[in-house]
Amino acid sequence: MSYDPIRDEIVVPQFYAQAIMTFRGAADGNEAPIRIIRGPSTQIANPDRITLDPINNEIYVPSDDRILVFPREAQGDVAPIRIIEGPEVRSSAIAVDPVANLIITTAAAPRPDGGGRAGGQVSIFNRTDSGTVRPLRVVRGPRTGMERAQLIIAHPPRGLYLVGAPSNANTGPQNFVGVWSIHDSGDVPPRWMIGGPNAVLRQVRGLALVPQHKSVIVSDKYLNAILTFEFPEIF
Repeated sequence: MSYDPIRDEIVVPQFYAQAIMTFRGAADGNEAPIRIIRGPSTQIANPDRITLDPINNEIYVPSDDRILVFPREAQGDVAPIRIIEGPEVRSSAIAVDPVANLIITTAAAPRPDGGGRAGGQVSIFNRTDSGTVRPLRVVRGPRTGMERAQLIIAHPPRGLYLVGAPSNANTGPQNFVGVWSIHDSGDVPPRWMIGGPNAVLRQVRGLALVPQHKSVIVSDKYLNAILTFEFPEIF
């Protein structure tokens, strides 16, 4: 889900209802959403991740080889205002940098022979892209350490983003949170890392930044834990 700190609203994807629902930040109990995006015109199919850009008032819904973009206040069976698509558009999770005007996505990297996947990758697009496009930059390869790339969160003030990269083995040394710059491209290692060879993390499932405390919060499914790390370097 995604939180709008400006308007105190929570935006949630609903996998089985094929919908995007917005609730009051103070919602409690059996409370109806204040807005629902749902219907055939939306082209939404089994959404399980979204992100909100409260600055540009847009909601982004990743869907394999497409990214659907809706106005924040959209209601009902509405068509996307933009669709970013193409053979090089892969998105399992998405973050927005409204300062640099970029969309940053994570996905499985394609194998050179066209079969299966070969690790994780990060792709960067212009936020206002529409139609069939190629990414501005792609980060992937063995030096990145990404067996998978699932979670992503942007830190626009520094032009950085954090990727949750769990190992395929769940307990292997490649379970980590890595930090890259929006200017990185190609097979580049993370600039900073939480986890990795010391195996602190096992199966990353959530990321959050707390700038006022210069820390990163990581939830781990395997550990059944929420861990807070001091990380002044990225702030």
